[in-house]
Amino acid sequence: MKLRVAIGADHGGYALKEDLVSWLKDDCEVVDKGAASFDSADDYPDFALAVARAVASGEAKRGVIICGSGVGGSIVANRVAGVRASTCHDTYSAHQGVEHDDMNILCLGARVVGVELAKELVKAFLGARFVNESRFRRRLDKVLEMDRRGLESGGGH
Repeated sequence: MKLRVAIGADHGGYALKEDLVSWLKDDCEVVDKGAASFDSADDYPDFALAVARAVASGEAKRGVIICGSGVGGSIVANRVAGVRASTCHDTYSAHQGVEHDDMNILCLGARVVGVELAKELVKAFLGARFVNESRFRRRLDKVLEMDRRGLESGGGH
């Protein structure tokens, strides 16, 4: 069974998204959340939210959001309960974010990385699995509790 991956991009990430969709189709079931065509007037929150909702609902197991820097997509995605998104432009962070933090959406900046590095980042992200050790589970449980409560943790630090 192929891993189901939602992917979306605004105009800043459209060309990179198209390259990644073609590349991913051999190994993954790709759920393309747009943009369907290049439109310089589109807005990253629309596509980032579509990917985040797909991951949060279980429509996809993982997600990839691409905009100019990756930052806007990350900000939007993390507003959705159940999503743990981060901008990663190095392979260590792309796999470590999954292994230690159960990151489920990778955000990329198409104006920061080229297509070959983007492929390496996505490969590292999709190939990683959460390490269910007590320290990582404890930390993830705190994040999940924040989602359940719909507000920041009252950890006192």
